[in-house]
Amino acid sequence: MFGLDTTTLLFVLLAGLSAGAIAYALLFARIENERKADRRLEIVKRAETDRALVKASRDRLAEAAKRRKSVQDSLKELEVKQKSRDENLRKPPLKVQIRQAGLNLSLERFYLYSMAGGFVLAVLVFILGAPLPVVPGAFLVGFLGIPRWFVTFKRARRVKAFLDEFPNSLDVIVRAVKSGLPLNDGVRLIANESPEPVRSEFRRIVEAQQLGISLPDAALRMHETMPCPEASFFGIVIQIQSQAGGNLSEALGNLSKVLRDRKKMKAKIQALSMEAKASAVIIGALPFLVAFLVYLSSPNYIMPLFTTSTGHLILGVSAVWMSMGIFVMRKMMNFEI
Repeated sequence: MFGLDTTTLLFVLLAGLSAGAIAYALLFARIENERKADRRLEIVKRAETDRALVKASRDRLAEAAKRRKSVQDSLKELEVKQKSRDENLRKPPLKVQIRQAGLNLSLERFYLYSMAGGFVLAVLVFILGAPLPVVPGAFLVGFLGIPRWFVTFKRARRVKAFLDEFPNSLDVIVRAVKSGLPLNDGVRLIANESPEPVRSEFRRIVEAQQLGISLPDAALRMHETMPCPEASFFGIVIQIQSQAGGNLSEALGNLSKVLRDRKKMKAKIQALSMEAKASAVIIGALPFLVAFLVYLSSPNYIMPLFTTSTGHLILGVSAVWMSMGIFVMRKMMNFEI
């Protein structure tokens, strides 16, 4: 009985194993295909994930590059504007120069006066017997040279007069502020009582306030009509005080002291450079003095310089070299403070 049960059990076990082997053999290909499909699906999912990450990274790089380009364009635009502003301050247009010189002239009237001056100078040179080729040159000198030099001279003279009186005006404003008056009243006091050209500059500030411009903004615009760093210093001090607060009288008092020290330094440098300037004047005048003395003693010896083409060439080359030397000496003696 026990042997029969064992045989039956083994038979059932072998039959089950055989059926399982047959089922595995039949289902192996399907299972393998499902595994391959699962692997392909996983690879596709990973590829999609990687593609999304790459795209996101690429989008971030593109956005960063776009932002960087926008910042660079903005910086370039600001740089161009700043260069244009600095260029206008260093070499302002003729209309601005006329205004800075304190001349009440329109640009059309200035050109009209320049043309009249050029015509008068050309007629004067022609009456004095100069050669005809010299007459157009005299007209250009009278039309372009002398009027612009006059504007430059008046501009520099006005700036010098402003710098001589400006520290005193600041001291008056400091005393007014210390006595309890507001800054606006101190500015109006200078606009009414101070000598020219300080009075005109502060009057422009008062007029700008009447048009609705704040005092700091109006003070910052002073350098447009008074081309000197001291005017910019005043506007910057007022602007900083209005934004950050603080003791206004002390700030203006320090500014007045700085302006006086700058003036003393300029006077000291001018005194130290007087010897070099005197030497330059002597060196520049020496060729003309020697030529004049030679003409008085031996006119026939020096006249070929003025009567022959070779002499004219020598005079031209000498004038060029001498102008270069004078220009170099002038650059060496002029200092900016």
